[in-house]
Amino acid sequence: MLCNCFGVLPLATPYQHPSRSLSVIPCPPDKRREALLHLAAAHEPALQPMLSTALKGMTDASDEQWQGLLVSYQNAQLNGAIWVQRLPGNMARLWLPRVLASPSAEEKPLHMLLDAAHQWVKTHPIRLCHVELAPQAAETEALVLEHGMQRLVHLDHLVGRVDLISQSDQRLPLNTGAPLSLQPLSGLSSAEQLDLLAKVGRHSLDSPALRDILSVEELLAGFYHQDPQAPQHWYAVSYQQAVVGVLLLAPRPALGRWELLLMGLTPEWRGQGLGRALLNKAMSVAQQSGVAEIMLAVDERNLPAKRIYQQAGFKSFAQQRLFAWKSEGERRESTK
Repeated sequence: MLCNCFGVLPLATPYQHPSRSLSVIPCPPDKRREALLHLAAAHEPALQPMLSTALKGMTDASDEQWQGLLVSYQNAQLNGAIWVQRLPGNMARLWLPRVLASPSAEEKPLHMLLDAAHQWVKTHPIRLCHVELAPQAAETEALVLEHGMQRLVHLDHLVGRVDLISQSDQRLPLNTGAPLSLQPLSGLSSAEQLDLLAKVGRHSLDSPALRDILSVEELLAGFYHQDPQAPQHWYAVSYQQAVVGVLLLAPRPALGRWELLLMGLTPEWRGQGLGRALLNKAMSVAQQSGVAEIMLAVDERNLPAKRIYQQAGFKSFAQQRLFAWKSEGERRESTK
């Protein structure tokens, strides 16, 4: 039996509500275009590119894959939409409804859509359904918290120049003369890759709440989803004939940048200046590709990492808060 947290009716298809004039149902196929225009992201310039990317991935999607798109109807008129976008690794992303100038008139369908989306998530094998909010979205933050989401992580988005790293003041000074080396991550077996990622994540300050929920396999699937060229620019990091860390880079041609998806060391090799050396390596690899900048997102509480990035000249250009509905099940352990 599902936990009826918000007093909504048990999940059904179509969704039903005591009100005769107001209901939430899965979006009919012929109404998808109209429904998508009711999403907030369709009208927010900062979110439009991400929504466009998500929709490109749905070009050949079946009706079943669109089941997470829900719409509200009142007096036979479609007046709202919400979309649970399924992602690899038992994850999902929530695209919120658009709220217009008179929120009081839309309060009821807005809450119904969120209730219905939450119920939909709970009836599917989704371990984590997240939404991304800007720090200034206080009202929306209160709304998603009211509907059972939990604070997951506050990310600081940074960008740094790599076309200047040949200048001495742009390179991070190193405490060790022994060089790091990079080998393709694909050179490791699947089990070795998962073991390395698990070690890198152990006691990490980078999004610990996320790592507590998702298995290493699920995290890796998420990285693959973010990088169409993966694992072309993914590396195992070696030092003194030992594999000591991982570096995942992803080209972003539309932005003219590369993105640093993951950079980390295993616990026994931290605190020795290798993080600085690894960031130098990452910037050099990006520079050799011809791009001028590299971007990344870092947990605001990961102060050691932020300090290194700042010393390398990275600047903040955006902040983002992630909230999520989390599965109540236990995290699946990594395959050994």
